[in-house]
Amino acid sequence: MKAFFLATILASGLAFPALAGEQFVDQTGFAVSGYDVVAYRDIEQAPVGTAQPAAIPGKADITAKYNGATFAFATTANRDRFLEDPAYYAPQYDGHCAYGVSKGGKVPGNPNLWRIVDGKLYLNITRNVVGFWEADIPGNIELAEDSWSRIEPDAASTRPIPGFKSPAPLGE
Repeated sequence: MKAFFLATILASGLAFPALAGEQFVDQTGFAVSGYDVVAYRDIEQAPVGTAQPAAIPGKADITAKYNGATFAFATTANRDRFLEDPAYYAPQYDGHCAYGVSKGGKVPGNPNLWRIVDGKLYLNITRNVVGFWEADIPGNIELAEDSWSRIEPDAASTRPIPGFKSPAPLGE
C-alpha cells in the first residue's frame, strides 16, 4: 500500500509543469525592470536589423507574481491578460539575455532590446549583442534551448544591465 501511495504521488507530481529557474530582477525590484510584458504583444515590431520601438513601463500599483518575481503592468487589463497565461507573456530564459544563454551564461536582459519570435518574447543585453542575435535568430534559439537545459538551475544574474536607465519611478 505504501509503495502504491508513493507511486501515485510521484506520478501526479510529474503531471504539473516545472517552474522555471530564478527570474532576473534588477534594482527596480521587478521582473523585466518593471516593463509591461503584455504590452510587447501590442507593439508593432521593427524589421530585423532595426531598433525596436520602446517598451511600455508598468505601474508599481498594478502587479502580479509569477515565478518568484513581481511583474508590473501599464493597465489592469494587461495584468488580467497576464494572469490568464503568465508563461505565454513572461520572457524566455527567465528574462536573461537570449544571446547570452545561447553562449552558455546568464546575463541580464534589457527590456528595450526585445523581439517576439514564434510567439515568444526574447530579450538581449546590449545593442551590439542584438546584432549577433539577429544574424541567426533560429540558430541562436536552438543553441539557447540546448544551453538553457543545463544552466536553468543556476542562480539568476545579479549584474546590472549595461547602459540601461530605468524609467521614471513606476508609481509616477
